[in-house]
Amino acid sequence: MSANGTNKHVATYTDAAPTEISSILSGGYHHPLLRQWQNERQLTKSSLIYPLFVTDNADEETPIDSLPGQKRWGVNKVVPYVESLVAKGLKAVILFGVPLADDAKDPYATSADDPSGPVILTIKALRAACPDLFIMCDVCMCEYTSHGHCGILREDGTIIREESVRRLAAIAVNYAKAGAHSVAPSDMVDGRILAIKRGLLDAGLAHRCLLMSYSAKFSGNLYGPFRDAAGSAPSFGDRKCYQLPAGGRGLARRAIIRDLAEGADAIMVKPSTFYLDIISDAKELARDVPICTYQVSGEYAMLHAAAEKGVVDLKTIAFEAAYGCLRAGATLVITYFTPDFLDWLDEQ
Repeated sequence: MSANGTNKHVATYTDAAPTEISSILSGGYHHPLLRQWQNERQLTKSSLIYPLFVTDNADEETPIDSLPGQKRWGVNKVVPYVESLVAKGLKAVILFGVPLADDAKDPYATSADDPSGPVILTIKALRAACPDLFIMCDVCMCEYTSHGHCGILREDGTIIREESVRRLAAIAVNYAKAGAHSVAPSDMVDGRILAIKRGLLDAGLAHRCLLMSYSAKFSGNLYGPFRDAAGSAPSFGDRKCYQLPAGGRGLARRAIIRDLAEGADAIMVKPSTFYLDIISDAKELARDVPICTYQVSGEYAMLHAAAEKGVVDLKTIAFEAAYGCLRAGATLVITYFTPDFLDWLDEQ
């Protein structure tokens, strides 16, 4: 109230054209700590999952040319490497098997859950060496099939759904029996979540094995370095009939809803950077479960290539990409940058 008894107008957020500055926004981010406080979700070491390629050569330690800084590991080499990362705060890994033996591949992915194969041996070795480490296992058949596809095929090259989901469920259960804390089917074959959940229940393992579904996995051009690393490129055709088309937002939403109904405990979106709307949809549709996204090999390689050309600063762009995923709704990020982030987060 002014001296003459009239109401004095005070600018508010709702005014179309305020005459006074209601907030000096830069006051909220002028300090490095304040800039962290402005993040709705913080990137932490617990948010990160590190993908590892493990082979059936126990002493393997081979750099992957198309994935800078990444290697294929044998069990004897991967354990001390992971121990060094656990000392820096690594909380979780996801294992991908890379069979190298001449007889390791057949039409039925027989070696995928071989007790003496790379994944099961690595699960047991890491459980013994790093008891607090969370161990996830990718569940798919493409690395182990002679044709490189993600299921058992008919003569015309299409996937036999029923036989494939039975085989995938068996692989997942055997990983859980070996000690995996989580199984993550990436094949995108319809019905595999229900089959795996039933398998875990029948084996008495569902209470101690999280089932994370690659519910929204899109086909595309970002998987090349991974296929080089894992030797999983299809020998004919492509995967467009069982991985989602790039514009298939509605299909992704339907897949997320279906997989939740079939028993998925967590949802994954893959790739990440080009599919932030799908991450946001997943967070909306699956509010009560963890949402994970996979920054795939092509995304990682592109950021490295841009940094090598001097277009971006690698550390800065890696954080920008991660925070894009977090803003969209992800709570977990699978990324090859994990070893770097373990150091970078300590520097903040």
